[in-house]
Amino acid sequence: MVLNKIILSLLIVLFCILNHLLLSHSINTNNQMLIGIGIVLDMESWIGKSIHMCIDMAISDFYALHPSYRTKIALHTMDSKGDPLQALSAVDHLLRQVKVQAIVGPETHFQPKLLSLFADKAKVPIFSLGGPSSVEHPYLFHIKEDESSMAESVAALVESYKWRHVIFIYEDTDDGREILPYLLHSFQDKTIHITYITAIPLLATCDEITQQLRKLMTFQTTVVIVHMSPSLASSLFLNAKRLGMMREEYAWILTEKSVDLLRSTDYEVIESIQGVLGFRSYVPRSRRLHNLTARWHSFFYRKYPISVTKEVPVLALWAYDTIWALADSVEKIKVLENGPSLLNEVLKIRFTGISGEFQLNEGKVISNGYEIMNAIDYGEKRVGFWTLAEGIKEAYPLINRGHRYSSMHNDAVIWPGGSRSAPKGRMLQTVSGKELKIGVLKIKNFKFFMDVVHDVEKNVTNATGFSIDVFNACIHALTYEVPYVFISFENASYDDLVQKVYNQEIDAVIGDSTILANRSEYVDFTATYTDLGVGTVARIKKSDMWFFLKPLDVGLWLTAIASLMVTGFVKLSNNLSRFVMFVWLLVVLILITSYTATLASLLTVEQFELVSKGGIVGFHGGSFMRGVTVSNLHFEDNMKRAYYSYENYVDALSDDGEADAIVDEIPYIKMFLGKYSSGDYALVSSQPITPGFGFIFQKGSPLVQDVSREIAKMRLDGTLGKSAFYPIRNSTMPKALKLNRFGGLFIISGVTSALALLISVICLVWARMEVQNMLSFVVRRNLMATIRYLFFRNVIRT
Repeated sequence: MVLNKIILSLLIVLFCILNHLLLSHSINTNNQMLIGIGIVLDMESWIGKSIHMCIDMAISDFYALHPSYRTKIALHTMDSKGDPLQALSAVDHLLRQVKVQAIVGPETHFQPKLLSLFADKAKVPIFSLGGPSSVEHPYLFHIKEDESSMAESVAALVESYKWRHVIFIYEDTDDGREILPYLLHSFQDKTIHITYITAIPLLATCDEITQQLRKLMTFQTTVVIVHMSPSLASSLFLNAKRLGMMREEYAWILTEKSVDLLRSTDYEVIESIQGVLGFRSYVPRSRRLHNLTARWHSFFYRKYPISVTKEVPVLALWAYDTIWALADSVEKIKVLENGPSLLNEVLKIRFTGISGEFQLNEGKVISNGYEIMNAIDYGEKRVGFWTLAEGIKEAYPLINRGHRYSSMHNDAVIWPGGSRSAPKGRMLQTVSGKELKIGVLKIKNFKFFMDVVHDVEKNVTNATGFSIDVFNACIHALTYEVPYVFISFENASYDDLVQKVYNQEIDAVIGDSTILANRSEYVDFTATYTDLGVGTVARIKKSDMWFFLKPLDVGLWLTAIASLMVTGFVKLSNNLSRFVMFVWLLVVLILITSYTATLASLLTVEQFELVSKGGIVGFHGGSFMRGVTVSNLHFEDNMKRAYYSYENYVDALSDDGEADAIVDEIPYIKMFLGKYSSGDYALVSSQPITPGFGFIFQKGSPLVQDVSREIAKMRLDGTLGKSAFYPIRNSTMPKALKLNRFGGLFIISGVTSALALLISVICLVWARMEVQNMLSFVVRRNLMATIRYLFFRNVIRT
């Protein structure tokens, strides 16, 4: 009997214990069904603590808003201690032992296959906060920014500034490498070339980082994309600043993984990242977000007083919204009866949460876009946005809502070095490693192409002229920076400067340097930026006032006049006379047409009728013309003269000068004709035997191809012919005809008119009186009386 009572008591106690466990697992005091949700986080890390606190706040906020729900989430938290293996063990324990219906975490990076083995087998959704996304595993979701979106946003920013080359630095971990294939694909779509890719170990020393940065400095590319943890990125930028890489020519871009560096409190780090751009997941501002942030700061400081309070991480906000999505989903189904039903309900969820629009698609949360931050002073400034639908937008789109922007305003961004001008993205590596040393020749004459002035006090050389204008336009159009300085040379020739370029004493030569075969053996020339060939300029023969008679010879003129006398005065009294007049007019029409064509031809040919002074030919002294071109004309030495300025050309070609013509390169002749545009000189012949002027660079210089391409563009769009470059280009335009060309024509017209008037007067007199009376009257009367008699005798006197 006693034994039975003891057994009964034990059974009652056991029943109470089992009942208590069952109730604690499934039903709370309000008859709500408790749904087990597993949480796997590194509770020793700041990010793990932040996520867990937001999850607790999410449960509290959700059920405070929905007190009548029949289900309630019960958390089962396990600490991974930052160990991936321990995190996997925790996931296995939650699925096998605790029998949770979903898992949030871990935030540690995993390959999708590892977590999917647990999720797919148990048919339990796992919401991972780390690792790459995958569409192959339906029960595995990634609550983090998608790598493809991150890559597209970076590529869009690079494209907006027209950069075509970038350098990519990433952390040598699985998490750091996962974005690389997406980045390569996005850049390839936008024809952006990755010049160099380098990986830096997570525990790299300063020497190892410095070694990698020194290697980057050898490249022309100055756009650097950084994808690594904030701790490693801080060491990277400290060393970059020490090496002088945080200057105006460089552009640094941080991905979402590194962007928290902009909120660093370390003074040296802040100083080293000035002007850096970074992408941060966009979270729309709202009252809910403001209140949550305030509560989070209060709770976090109270629970972890020794921790440095930072901003709420975006990952924690996504975890908050994930808990809301799970809580809403489990309410709509009987989870314990049908596990896969939770998956279907979660996929239907779409709501506006703390982080913005929350929706799951293809195993990942749909991105709301990124805000582009700029490190300025001791904080950060939002300078733009990126969304998949609209691309890059400026920071404050309210003025033009809905308008798509291809780039941000340059004034909004402060670049490294404090510059407001966006870097070109590439920088030429010079002999000195700093500025391009450009040699310019200081000459006394022919200064239109090159005029060099050296300021002795400031030790600065300034150069102006057509050649400098073209060079500056080409350099400005390049997609990379080319800092340069002029170095002047006196009492030298272009052959001397070519030798200096060959000896690597200077990097380039700018000026009126002719492209020659012997020079090309030592240096590289760009495409010519002037006209080709050599020409001859001469003084035009003085105009002949009877020039208009030359189209027809004397016989033809007499025949035409005789025909006019015979046929031109025929009265059209019958059809035969009209037929004769028609034939005569046809002959006149043919003569007029032939006369016009011949006169136009003679006006052109006459320019080449030179004033002969004995066959002396002048040439450009001090150039290669004497040794190459003029020698090929087979003139005797005593028939050649060297001239050293345009003023010398004018004196030599004047009436008292000694030269019949001047032989020079076409660019010089055009400048001469433009300067002396009175019409007294003309380009009488030309031959394309010289390639024109080109810029000189060292053998293999990348500037040769790039500058040549810009010259070709300028020639194609007509920029080289615009007045800003070639202010006297109209020197070859036809000159207006002057009065002395047709003076004889007006003399004939005047004489003819005078003769007609005289004949008319004589005829009038003959008709008014008989000759005998007229003679006697003139004898007896004076001239005035005769005039009154002839013209006023019929006037009635009063």
